[in-house]
Amino acid sequence: MRQIKQETTGFTKLTTPSRSGVFQAATDKRLEKFSESISFDHRLYSQDIRGSLAHAAMLQRQGILTAEEFQAIEHGLGEILVRLDEGHFPLRTELEDIHMHIEQALIEKLGDVGRKLHTARSRNDQISTDLRMWVREALDRVDVGLQRLQQAFVSRCDRDLDVVLPAYTHLQRAQPVLAAHYWLAYVEKFERDRQRLTDCRKRVNQCPLGAAAVAGTSLPIDRHWTAEALEFEGVAANSIDISSDRDFAVESVFVLSVIALHLSTWAEEWILWSTVEYGFIRLPHQFCTGSSIMPQKVNPDTLELTRGKSARVLGDLQTLLVLLKGLPLAYNRDLQEDKPPLFDAFDTVEACLELAVPIVEGAELNRTSIESRLEYGYLDATTLMEALMKRGMPQRTAHHLVGHYVAIASKRGVPLSALTDDEFLSAAPELAQKDALEGLRGVLGVRQAVQAYQSYGSSAPNEVRKQVQSWKERLH
Repeated sequence: MRQIKQETTGFTKLTTPSRSGVFQAATDKRLEKFSESISFDHRLYSQDIRGSLAHAAMLQRQGILTAEEFQAIEHGLGEILVRLDEGHFPLRTELEDIHMHIEQALIEKLGDVGRKLHTARSRNDQISTDLRMWVREALDRVDVGLQRLQQAFVSRCDRDLDVVLPAYTHLQRAQPVLAAHYWLAYVEKFERDRQRLTDCRKRVNQCPLGAAAVAGTSLPIDRHWTAEALEFEGVAANSIDISSDRDFAVESVFVLSVIALHLSTWAEEWILWSTVEYGFIRLPHQFCTGSSIMPQKVNPDTLELTRGKSARVLGDLQTLLVLLKGLPLAYNRDLQEDKPPLFDAFDTVEACLELAVPIVEGAELNRTSIESRLEYGYLDATTLMEALMKRGMPQRTAHHLVGHYVAIASKRGVPLSALTDDEFLSAAPELAQKDALEGLRGVLGVRQAVQAYQSYGSSAPNEVRKQVQSWKERLH
């Protein structure tokens, strides 16, 4: 372990910046290996240096550092940042984390001036500050990824507007919808995800710096100035709470978990749609793989991995919840373990979003296959029921009657539109009056059923066109 000369006290100890003179023995090498976090928290280096620069500037403004000391620290941190950016900065387990690495490098360069950087702060508030800055940047990246995916779905709407698809409930064919309506369903889900990101970011973006270890400091610092310099929206108000708080990490990963669920739903659906049994969609081959033994296979591996990786994100959320559930106030070393699941959740979701965009843009609907089986499943049954209701028939009566018609058609193996007048009238003779039967036939067939929709938010063509235009404007 490197010896650090304690210039102001006149003695030399085997120590690191985190160990005071109270220790009578060097850290056991096994503990160094067990307790290090540099292997994963090194990615916080730019946030750590930015936070340190703002902290040093505040100390200088408050008269705690001289202008010359601040300039030396500023220059030294700038050189360290360049070395880290270029990958020329050695990492050592005995220095535990990225914060100690940067501080130690500054001390080796500046001596006592470097030691002054840690004035009026603890690693507790320092780490929380760095992590919050990293999380808010990552939330912004995820938001951009979601917006691009929304744009990819909306970009399909015009070219697919004439395609009618079966919508499913219970994985059974239910009612006909426009393909564009399907695409906008995902756009809506991802919009809620973006709203959650925005809302979460507000709570992330509260500055903990200056709370020190747990009780604040007796030095005359200006936490509000530092918060503004680091672009935080507010200043966290309670030093005990600050020291223990990882709510922002849990909430962030919860939002990522919902995004992962939505991506998994989309992936599962398109995996099914790409099978011979469905035959709805052709996936871009550059995002598929083959079989080592079956030459005909085009496997949807990217979608399968997206579905599988969603489990990792859910596991990351569970890890954080279990990590925090038994901790007393305030800081506990357990909190070091928040970063692997947090980083993994962001990395996983960002990777999935990056690949989802070109898949959505490049996939092609199998129009012929879809059209050839579109009348299967009696997708127009609900519209027929509603047409009967418009003529005054009670809903439950109409529901039972149409079920009877479906049973007749199913037994014959024909669509509802192929039923004869006698078959319709046999169960409801009153339909012979006032050309009622002719009017009912006008809503039979999937395309006529789609045209019959009227309500806001439905798959009515005019409604869908309005929604598409609205989303184009919102995502522009």
